[in-house]
Amino acid sequence: MADTGTPRPRTGSARAKILDAAARLFYAHGMAATGIDTVTAEAGVAKMSLYNNFSSKEELTLAYLQERHRAWLDLYRHRLEGTRTPRQRVLAVFDAYIDHASAAHEHGFRGCGLLNAAAELPARAPGRERVRQHKEQVEALLAGHLEEITTPQTAARTARHCSFLLEGAMARAGLEGTPDHLLQARAIAASLVDTL
Repeated sequence: MADTGTPRPRTGSARAKILDAAARLFYAHGMAATGIDTVTAEAGVAKMSLYNNFSSKEELTLAYLQERHRAWLDLYRHRLEGTRTPRQRVLAVFDAYIDHASAAHEHGFRGCGLLNAAAELPARAPGRERVRQHKEQVEALLAGHLEEITTPQTAARTARHCSFLLEGAMARAGLEGTPDHLLQARAIAASLVDTL
């Protein structure tokens, strides 16, 4: 499987090289521990190239978070292809996280890159807001699929349960470096859906 866990910009521009390097370094070592000089050296560009493309490290961080969100949506959409039932579509959300955990991460799987980043940011930072929006979107996707099975109220409640299950499993998977807990969470989610 390709390294779908690390966001990969689509072009060979300086911006894309910087974002690619930042994505790998931020995920492997954390944002605070990764300086601009390290990013530019990894990207093979001059420091001025970074500042021509990103006004600050915060802007680079926001671009990184947006790229991680896009990369997860790509995994989810890929998993969604070929699903035929609402149950399969709910499980496609879990499968996208399993795919992320199973990817060939350069320095090993460290859990959800978005939550890892949020943990480094101060309260009310724009980056934390981006992470919150991503998590809310994942829960909304679950709810939308569940509404094909049950009432909107039950769908919302079950989506919240699945979201908590998913996030807890992702945290444990990140600590252990394997997708095992996510596979177990998927099985529990399947059982929840089957009771609706």
